[in-house]
Amino acid sequence: MSWTALTHPPDTLIVLVLALAVEAAVGYPDRLYRALGHPVTWIGALIAALDRHWNRGAPIRRRLAGVAGLLVLLGVVGGLALVLTALAGAAGLLPALVVLALLAASLPAQRSLHSHVARVAADLRRDGLAGGRLAVSMIVGRDPETLDEAGICRAAIESLSENFSDGIVAPAFWIGVGGLPGGALYKAINTADSMIGHRTPRHAAYGWAAARLDDLVNLPASRLTALLLIAAAAVHAGASPGHAWRAVRRDAGRHRSPNAGWPEAAMAGALGLRLAGPRTYGATRVEDGWMGDGRAAATPADVERALALYRTACGFLFGLALLALVLLKVALA
Repeated sequence: MSWTALTHPPDTLIVLVLALAVEAAVGYPDRLYRALGHPVTWIGALIAALDRHWNRGAPIRRRLAGVAGLLVLLGVVGGLALVLTALAGAAGLLPALVVLALLAASLPAQRSLHSHVARVAADLRRDGLAGGRLAVSMIVGRDPETLDEAGICRAAIESLSENFSDGIVAPAFWIGVGGLPGGALYKAINTADSMIGHRTPRHAAYGWAAARLDDLVNLPASRLTALLLIAAAAVHAGASPGHAWRAVRRDAGRHRSPNAGWPEAAMAGALGLRLAGPRTYGATRVEDGWMGDGRAAATPADVERALALYRTACGFLFGLALLALVLLKVALA
């Protein structure tokens, strides 16, 4: 079987549906992580090696080196994903789809995101500020010592919203578009942005290409994530799809990120909260626009409400992938 058939719909949508189901059911097993690591850790090791060896010299040299490093990263990751797709295709259609779905299931992170955010609310209830600060420090980059209870809860909800977009919906979108290679290339870009895409003195020039490309590839997913959260709000008592829609239209463009404002505004409006706003990362204070016009005094109960919306939105994402597969099958029949 030709590998090209496995990188085009409808087979990529079959891979996506199976991958989302597998990841939702079992996540990425700890035993597998201890034995082999994770694709993100492998990608991160290559990014770190390129950064150590190539990120030096004048700003223009660093920027060109960053472009070259990104091309090397995408070539290695994309090439390996294509080889794996070709090897799977040699086994026949059904075994190939199963193998590729199992590999692609390592790319979205539905279960781990839920677990990390739920731990913030649980630890805050059990251990107070110290426990909440420690738990939230695992998922956000801001200084946890500057956060009170409301700040911890807002940070957890913001992380849930943004990571739903770039950690779940975006890899799902690109798996649906391009199969395992599409999802793997997205993950490489997103990991590069998280490691070198910040405007620090070391990475302002070298990480420019990774940051700009990440902004581009996350555009469709951020908008889709907002719609999924609005739809989820429509079926949850106490959540408002109308307020979520208005917050997205009014506030998403005020966020310093061209993408993060969409899911954060949708979540804020749905829950009647204010998210984002001024934040502190290390010694740097970031002045950002507020998402939503509700209360800033978020609580652990609000984190749990956000998680309920998230679970429903994940279900809608799975349903959307399944619907796209069925409609495409009918159209091609």
